[in-house]
Amino acid sequence: MDHTTIPLDVADWRPAPFALGSGTVFAVGDVHGCAREFAALLAEIAAQAADAPGPTRLIFLGDMIDRGPGNLEVLRLWAEDERARGVDRIDRIMGNHEQMMLLAVGDGPHAAMAKAMWQGERMGGAKVLDELRAKIGDPAAPLDATLLEAGLGADILARLKAARSHVRIGNAVFVHGGIDPRAEVEEFLARPWSAFIGATWAWIMEGFLDWQGGFGGTLVVHGHTPPPRHRELTGQDDPHLFQHDRLGLDGGSARSGIVTAARIEDGRYRILRAGRPIAP
Repeated sequence: MDHTTIPLDVADWRPAPFALGSGTVFAVGDVHGCAREFAALLAEIAAQAADAPGPTRLIFLGDMIDRGPGNLEVLRLWAEDERARGVDRIDRIMGNHEQMMLLAVGDGPHAAMAKAMWQGERMGGAKVLDELRAKIGDPAAPLDATLLEAGLGADILARLKAARSHVRIGNAVFVHGGIDPRAEVEEFLARPWSAFIGATWAWIMEGFLDWQGGFGGTLVVHGHTPPPRHRELTGQDDPHLFQHDRLGLDGGSARSGIVTAARIEDGRYRILRAGRPIAP
C-alpha cells in the first residue's frame, strides 16, 4: 500500500490550556477504513514523535472501521505496537462503530439491533463484512463470531474487545463521542460498551457539542461528529478549533477524504490532516 503520495497538512500551533503533566500526546480521530490516509498520518506522527519533548503517547479515538475501502488494513495498522508506531505508549478507545460490530456477532440482548444498524447504508458495516468474506474466501459466510475471528485474527479481535471508554491525562479526557455535562462524569464514562447506546460516551452529540459551560475543569478531546454536523451544533467554522473546553478530531474521513489528528502538549496543540478533499 503506497501512502507516500497522500497530501499532509500540519497546521500552526494554537494555544490551549492543556496541562498533561509532561510529554506529547498524538490523538487520531475517525478513520472509517481510509487506510492510505491513515498510514500517511501515522508516518507523520512517527516522524514528529522522534524529536518530541518527553514521553510520547498515541491515542486512537475510535471508529477505525466502516464506510471506507480498507477496513482490515486500518485495523492491522491500528493493532500494531509502540515500536511500529515510534511512540512510548498506545491507547485504543472504543468507537460506536467497533461497538456495533462486536455486538452484532454476539448473543446478547442488543445483537439483532446492532446487526441491523451496522449493516445499514448509514453505518457502512457492509464494507467490513465484504472484506471479511473476501479474506476467508467465502462470499456467503454469515456474520458471526467465527467470521470475525477468522477474518481479523485473534490478536486484533482481542485488542478490539479490550478497547477503553476513555483515557485521562492531566486535565484532559480522551473519549470517542464526548461527555454529558449533566451526568456524574466517572459514572458516565464507566458504562460498558456492551450497553450499546447506553454507553453514551460513544454516541453523544446533542447536549455535549451545543454546551458552552465547560466540564468542571476537564478538557475533552473527541471524535465521532463529522464537520458538517459539528458546525451545525457548535456554530464553529473550523470544527477542529479548541473551544468551550472541547477539541473535535473527526475529519469526516470516508465522506470528506480527510483523516485528522492532533499533537497536544502543555499549553498548545496543532492539527494534522492527511488526504485529498472529496468533491461534494
